[in-house]
Amino acid sequence: MKILLLDGPNLNLLGTREPEIYGTDTLADCVRDAAAAAASHGYEFEHRQSNHEGEIIEAIHAARGTADAIVINPGAFTHSSYAIADALAAYDGVKVELHLSNPSAREEWRRLSVVAPVVTGTIAGFGRAGYRMAVDAAVGRLA
Repeated sequence: MKILLLDGPNLNLLGTREPEIYGTDTLADCVRDAAAAAASHGYEFEHRQSNHEGEIIEAIHAARGTADAIVINPGAFTHSSYAIADALAAYDGVKVELHLSNPSAREEWRRLSVVAPVVTGTIAGFGRAGYRMAVDAAVGRLA
């Protein structure tokens, strides 16, 4: 059984990009926490990060039949990528949308998530801890 973690654009800059919003933890820190959570539940774990919409869509397609759950932090694609939403809608497993900050408490344009209607649930606003929480939530739905 496997959990796929997908991180979208600019998340490779965590730790240095707007630390007042996203904190000083790096993406590697967040991935390490998610991997540890998956392992603690007996799940395999895979991580992919891309700044390119098509690569994220391809990863979602490849997860069909190979991963039991997808945890995805779509970054700015949250608000604009109907293509990612469509790919997630075609995936039959558990899907958890993840955000370090709370988009609902930020700029107006960040308050709409086009992926929210097609995911199982959303974890937002808990910073680095959200990565572990998202994996735990996915496992909870799979149990």
